[in-house]
Amino acid sequence: MEPVNSVKRRLERSGLTRFQVRVLLEVYRIPKGSTASYKEIARRAGRPNAYRAVGTAVRKNPFPIEIPCHRVIKSDGSLGNYSGGGSRMKAKLLKNERAIA
Repeated sequence: MEPVNSVKRRLERSGLTRFQVRVLLEVYRIPKGSTASYKEIARRAGRPNAYRAVGTAVRKNPFPIEIPCHRVIKSDGSLGNYSGGGSRMKAKLLKNERAIA
């Protein structure tokens, strides 16, 4: 895994807002085989009520292979959308990581 500071520098040069960079850094920290909710990511990024903005940031992820946005799910445990191929692809990726059954 690439050091967080290196990823941060690349994100800062990608035209995202500061909040979006913070969101994607939090997503980057989600370990393989785990998930976090949009609401939890918003809290970790310093804006607990901005869970919809987390969805926007995740959708704008410029490095989807490195920053695992498929690991972000809804608070009720449902998967939500995935710009990298829809909810079926998201489910497949999470099953491969053993994050869901």
